[in-house]
Amino acid sequence: MAITATEDPPATAPFGAAARLSCRECGETYDLGPRFACEFCFGPLQVAYDFPAITREQIAAGPNSMWRYAPLLPVPADVASKPNLNPGFTKLIDAGNLGRELGIRSLHIKDDSGNPTHSFKDRVVAVALEAARNFGYTTLSCSSTGNLAGAVTAAAARAGLRACVFIPAGLEQGKVVMASVYGGDVVALEGTYDEVNRFCTELIGDGAAEDWGFVNVNLRTFYGEGSKTLAFEIAEQLGWRLPEQMIIPIASGAQLTKIDKGFQELIKLGLVEERPYKIFGAQATGCSPVATAWKAGHEVVKPVKPDTIAKSLAIGNPADGPYVLDICKRTGGAVEDVSDPEIVDAIKLLARTEGVFAETAGGVTVGVLRKLLAAGVLDPEAETVVLNTGDGLKTLDAVGGGPTATIRPSLDEFRKAGLV
Repeated sequence: MAITATEDPPATAPFGAAARLSCRECGETYDLGPRFACEFCFGPLQVAYDFPAITREQIAAGPNSMWRYAPLLPVPADVASKPNLNPGFTKLIDAGNLGRELGIRSLHIKDDSGNPTHSFKDRVVAVALEAARNFGYTTLSCSSTGNLAGAVTAAAARAGLRACVFIPAGLEQGKVVMASVYGGDVVALEGTYDEVNRFCTELIGDGAAEDWGFVNVNLRTFYGEGSKTLAFEIAEQLGWRLPEQMIIPIASGAQLTKIDKGFQELIKLGLVEERPYKIFGAQATGCSPVATAWKAGHEVVKPVKPDTIAKSLAIGNPADGPYVLDICKRTGGAVEDVSDPEIVDAIKLLARTEGVFAETAGGVTVGVLRKLLAAGVLDPEAETVVLNTGDGLKTLDAVGGGPTATIRPSLDEFRKAGLV
């Protein structure tokens, strides 16, 4: 990872301290631009920086949003003053009730449902939006399993851009409504997310959408950097230290890899003390290609056709799957999966113990937490952070529910219901 300390970038630098793009496979470098794959080996590109010297105090003096970390992102210094949703700096909850029930001493829930469109996707879109502005794109777009579509249309509305997003048909109605309400075009395609994503890549190649910024395709290199802010926030909220264990959901795998990248950058910049940490990936059994590869000891992730209630994680061919395997192996973690019934049970467990209503992806991480603890894979004495990436109001159909009792407004009937 290319990290060097240098003078502060000019205030007008559109990409801040970002210096170049580099290939994660062969190391080839490129000028900053809307590209995501290496021309030589077709490996994925990532942003490399010439970071300025920065202190904890300077970060703490910044805004109460992800833009407090603007000097560590490919965005201009004045990004917080531009029309955007200002996501981030969500709660890190001390989950003592859940910890006691499961038998783990120090447990925290990083609850990213508090973002403007109620998922972590607001973070990655916020960075991609700045790249879109810099490249002169007039339409913001994406392929999405649901949450990203809403984040894109909301961010575009705030920024005064057009939005056109693509989703697989059959998503949860709440996510479809949220994506539509901001005024952008929502196009449902028959097929899986992987087929939708392939269509978007073809649309870019066709040239029919040359002024479109697809946040997770031609802007993917910048988009992914937004997930680093989860790592930065967790470290700061823990008193500038790294958690000993962390459980992260896997869709494409990009979030997990960027959180690890964020931890490594904090270490190299001297903002946290270097210490071992373990990263655990979490998938739904109905779409668990990375977990399957991990358990089989494979380095290659075999694509699958998703079949799970955790639709936000239903990516059958995760682009960052091999890198997830590398990170979990390097840190001493693991990748595990849980069934749909286990996901629902975990959603209810988190709600009952901590008052946090997670969407299905949060049920996956809490379900994997419980499963790994029961198997003796997690250390119950280690400081642990579990990530909830979205609001349960988006996936109501997964859990159902209704009144405990329906009675006439009568004290006698209330007593007969056995509630006192």
